[in-house]
Amino acid sequence: MSIDAQQLATLDAVVREGSFELAARALRVTPSAVSQRVKALEQSVGQVLVRRARPCRVTTAGEPLLRLAGQVALLEREAMGAARGTVGGSRVRATVVVNADSLFTWFLPALAALPADLALFDVREDDQDHTAELLRDGTAMAAVTSLDAPVQGCRSVRLGTMRYLAMAAPSGVDRWFARGAGAAAFAAAPVLVLNRKDQLQHRFLRAVARRHLDPPVHYVPSAWGFVQAVRLGLGWGLVPEQVARPDLDAGTLVDLAPGRHLDVPLHWQHWRLDSPLLRSLTAAVAAAAAAALR
Repeated sequence: MSIDAQQLATLDAVVREGSFELAARALRVTPSAVSQRVKALEQSVGQVLVRRARPCRVTTAGEPLLRLAGQVALLEREAMGAARGTVGGSRVRATVVVNADSLFTWFLPALAALPADLALFDVREDDQDHTAELLRDGTAMAAVTSLDAPVQGCRSVRLGTMRYLAMAAPSGVDRWFARGAGAAAFAAAPVLVLNRKDQLQHRFLRAVARRHLDPPVHYVPSAWGFVQAVRLGLGWGLVPEQVARPDLDAGTLVDLAPGRHLDVPLHWQHWRLDSPLLRSLTAAVAAAAAAALR
């Protein structure tokens, strides 16, 4: 069975834009035409491919087709650019997903190092233990992830290790850790966490206390805001080493557990395609990571 290219592109637009109406606007057709194309593709496959919600989500059955749609679009645009002798006017929109701390510290210089006319980027943010999910469902073409085993249809490149230090403001040390950073102090002191997916602080606590602790939690869903909250004494948290060092030197933050740290290995996974964009992007990401990570 052959796959209708127009239907495939419409599926991609619905998931990327989040609704049939916005997909219609992006494709410059009517919402009825979008609905008919998706229904025709679903009938051909014999499976529901899109969850009609807000936003629309691809189903498990639709994931390989969504990934195929993105890959076809990338290869078509690069082939047209090569045929014309230029990539100008044929830039693909490259969706990549990155964990918050990499985005805050070292990742954006990798994009800035690329030629300005290479691609338009749609950068998504998620926890490093969950970024590979957007690779699996076909939404993203590449991801910074803690997962080393390649996602189906992807290549995996080890980037290095991001080291985290347990930090608190001097006022926080006086308030909660005056008698030392033992299990009792960590159980009572407020801890800062990015979101419900972020398990770094609790992993560190299990390693230090050798048992489960349930401290009070502040959620601060921004890498920059997270570090600011630590500096202001709202609680303690794990801060990337390259961010923590200047504060340590200035005395604005204190290392609660000198000699103890949490290391998170990071990998770059991307579609297994012979694509100039993916080659250039991977080289730039690897170079930026080599300069910033352990």
